[in-house]
Amino acid sequence: MTSTAPLIDRVTGSNFAYQHLPLERCLDDMADLGRDRLELWGIAPHAPVAWLTDAEARAIRDAAAHRGLQVACFTPEQVMYPVNIASPDDRLRASSIAMFRRAAEIAVELGAGMLFLTSGRGSEDEPRGAGWARSVDALGEITTHAAGLGLECVLEPLQRVESNLVVTAADAARMLTDVGASRLGVALDTVAAAAAGDAVDDYFRLLGERVRHVHLIDGTPTGHLAWGDGELPLTGIVDALDRASYRGLATIELFGDGHYALDPHPALARSMDAIAEACRPPAP
Repeated sequence: MTSTAPLIDRVTGSNFAYQHLPLERCLDDMADLGRDRLELWGIAPHAPVAWLTDAEARAIRDAAAHRGLQVACFTPEQVMYPVNIASPDDRLRASSIAMFRRAAEIAVELGAGMLFLTSGRGSEDEPRGAGWARSVDALGEITTHAAGLGLECVLEPLQRVESNLVVTAADAARMLTDVGASRLGVALDTVAAAAAGDAVDDYFRLLGERVRHVHLIDGTPTGHLAWGDGELPLTGIVDALDRASYRGLATIELFGDGHYALDPHPALARSMDAIAEACRPPAP
């Protein structure tokens, strides 16, 4: 989804850091923070792909709409749980692909237009090309299914500790070429980019308009921290997004050491204030 609105108005609400609170608390907080769109993390008990029914997904959509929110992106959990579309284990790989196919169907019921993907990882003791080929095939199957449902997909490069496949902007560009799906774009995560040594400008130089979503988050350089708790250059990042004429959404993906989950609202409010300040034109 693209918009000419200022970046701060394109910062989505999300349930990242709300895993120990009811989803209703998250929705109330996002409305209180003035958000109108939501990136929904598909975790238990909020929206687990494994057992969420279509009716339950529609109920989430309706609960969000009641608060003036629209689910814009569905992001099933796929890093910490046993989900790996590039696994050398045939059963694990097949069940992982099936999970994403079901996630696409849930995204439709949520009213979301975007499904969030990662590349999985190959075994650490096999040639990288083997895992890469499995990921290409799996992403092709998933994106074809999602496209048939009218969805866009975005692929996020991960940190090296999370994947040995797509971890840099160059990896993402190569993967998009290999998959060859026009409705597959890239999600730029500022922490993963910093960990890989990529600048925001590198993403747009290599990928241009195929950067279709952003996780806008502080780090040291990792950690997924609230803005002000890390060391990443927020003003420089915002300026780079402006230079690239980026008009998509951006999500504050809070994790940290777990203390944000005790009460996420203050950290989110502080982050949004920091982004608003970074977006403000310099005084004449």
